[in-house]
Amino acid sequence: MVNPLVGMCASACKRVRVVPLLCLLSGGSLLGLSTNLAKLAGQVHLPPLAFLCWSIIGAALILMVMAVLRQDLPPLNARTLEYYAVSALVGVAGSNLIFFSAIPHVGAGFVALIISLSPLLTYVGALMLRLERFQMLRATGVATALAGAVVLAARKLSAPDADGLWILLALVGPMLLAIGNLYRTLRWPKGASAEALSPGTLVAAAVMLVGAGYLPGFSLFVPMDQGLPLILIAVQSVVFAGMFLLLFILQKIGGPVLISLLGSVGALVGVSVAVRLQGEAPPEGLALGAVLIAVGISLLTLGRIKSE
Repeated sequence: MVNPLVGMCASACKRVRVVPLLCLLSGGSLLGLSTNLAKLAGQVHLPPLAFLCWSIIGAALILMVMAVLRQDLPPLNARTLEYYAVSALVGVAGSNLIFFSAIPHVGAGFVALIISLSPLLTYVGALMLRLERFQMLRATGVATALAGAVVLAARKLSAPDADGLWILLALVGPMLLAIGNLYRTLRWPKGASAEALSPGTLVAAAVMLVGAGYLPGFSLFVPMDQGLPLILIAVQSVVFAGMFLLLFILQKIGGPVLISLLGSVGALVGVSVAVRLQGEAPPEGLALGAVLIAVGISLLTLGRIKSE
């Protein structure tokens, strides 16, 4: 006869594993959707900085209202202010401004695919910082997925109409995401909840983006001759609010490498939407690159499960 306590423990363990998985799938899907919304914004002549800035402001307001209703406001002290500033710079403002600016030049599908590099870079960083122990299965996954990324980048660079500068610049984005994934775990303020830290980080990102709007060559102007730009900003605000809230929840319960897998889920969703609904041509080398990345991510995930 099975001990009821054992059954209860097994059920609890399953729930503990299901929650991160649901956060991962939901957050990654929102990430993939956001890259395609950025392409639509470009098509209605909405500048990347303006679209990103006003969407982040909207998302910050949504999460701040939720924090007020839960009576769990972002804590304010020297440690959390540092946390908000660094997290916002590398994980929100810097990386997303690069991605949104690159999309009109290299396509939403390619940007969605290179975001899938963040798990690999995060894993390498976690090894270097001794947040994870070396495991052959996971290391093989990193090498395989990196090979897939190299295939995609090489094919993209060799295309006749390739914009090499924007392709290389877009590749900086996953590096910033990886730095953010590691930093948020290493410097998570003691006792702070994910629901409190996420709006604080978005407020910091909004301040940075508003400041960037005053730099030469950037604009926060939103064309008002039609309603579609405002609708896109409103939709992106909701997408960002859900995505960053799930990101922080997953960060706390799963750690830096698991959170970075959002990029892999986002790549699958983002490329599918870009090709099927926006009429983008599949990126050159998509089949081979996607298979290598998928195999690499699978090995990385399998290695994590075996290490638990």
